[in-house]
Amino acid sequence: MSKTTNHTFETAMKRLEEIVVALDDGSAPLDELIKLFEEGTGLVKLCNTMLDKAESKVKILSEKNGVVTEEDFTTTEE
Repeated sequence: MSKTTNHTFETAMKRLEEIVVALDDGSAPLDELIKLFEEGTGLVKLCNTMLDKAESKVKILSEKNGVVTEEDFTTTEE
């Protein structure tokens, strides 16, 4: 897949898996391995951006005394 292809999170992850296998194999020429590595780092950045956007949309619904409230999702890293 080219760098200009619009990826979903799932297709990006699948491509990353393919790249890892190819890099582990090591049978490709060095210039090809470098291109794969560059593509992989771009896909990692894309996946992280997608996850950050998804996380910002996630809300936690909780019920206290019969009242449902909505809170932003936060991770322990924040």
